[in-house]
Amino acid sequence: MGNPLSLPFDPIERAHDNWTRRWGPSPAMAAVTSIMRAQQILIGRLDATLKPHALTFARYEALVLLTFSATGALPLGKIGERLMVHPTSVTNSIDRLERQGFVRRTPNPSDGRGILAEITEPGRRVVEGATVDLLAMDFGLDCYGEDELWHIHELFKELRVGFGDFPGTPSGAAAD
Repeated sequence: MGNPLSLPFDPIERAHDNWTRRWGPSPAMAAVTSIMRAQQILIGRLDATLKPHALTFARYEALVLLTFSATGALPLGKIGERLMVHPTSVTNSIDRLERQGFVRRTPNPSDGRGILAEITEPGRRVVEGATVDLLAMDFGLDCYGEDELWHIHELFKELRVGFGDFPGTPSGAAAD
């Protein structure tokens, strides 16, 4: 699961105190630093849970996406779009999953030049086992209750809407 820091103080609060003395208070600086540290912790925990399945969280997400598709196959570009990652990351993930026998590349019948990534039966089995393990540890967020988890989701949804990931109504604004 990684190495807990076990520090006698909160380094982010200490950094914010130093920041405040130099440039003034910035709750945004403290928040973004906390988010980045949380991401490190979560990726470490998720990847450790997925290691026995020979997966990383990024490859797990690609397999899950393929299981959600009606045919079990999607164009690589669609995978990148849905997972919100760069095409190179998709190619690397699919290359690895293909070497593991969890996906296969097939020609796209609706696009003569395109390629589909298709989940295999071993891929379906590994995603089912990995999902059981991730659910058992609440995706690394087992320190929160259900209401808190939905609140976290809504907070970050507002950021994603504001960034333009998808259309939506920011919190507090009336829907038309």
